[in-house]
Amino acid sequence: MNVFNAMEIAASGLYAQRTRMNAIASNLANARTTRTEEGGPYRRLDPVFRAVTVDPSAQVLGDPQGRVARGVEVVEIRQDTSDPQRVYDPAHPDADELGFVNLPNVNVVEEMVNMISASRAYEASVTLMQTVKGMGNSALSIGA
Repeated sequence: MNVFNAMEIAASGLYAQRTRMNAIASNLANARTTRTEEGGPYRRLDPVFRAVTVDPSAQVLGDPQGRVARGVEVVEIRQDTSDPQRVYDPAHPDADELGFVNLPNVNVVEEMVNMISASRAYEASVTLMQTVKGMGNSALSIGA
């Protein structure tokens, strides 16, 4: 694996985690949205990732089984299909005849945990890029 493959892997991680953080931010912003353009309450968004081969010829160093380096890509952003939360609030403008309101299927605590996880993964990719850059600079200074 060369320096550029490592940078490409780190960059794919940055893009994927940024997409994940944007979806989480949207979920948090719409945690109480009861009306959407499609009708009904907001539906939680969840990105789907897939491992992709960066360079098929880039074998992982020291791997006798010949595995290759892999990055990540965002395949799609799916809407959660679970049922909305039903909350009794007869004063709400969107309450039904029984006084229940359909609220989004967003758990704020779960979303905050997901945000922390995504930000840590983002930081790890940034650290990887900085390390690879430092290794490249060191290699250049050896030859000078």
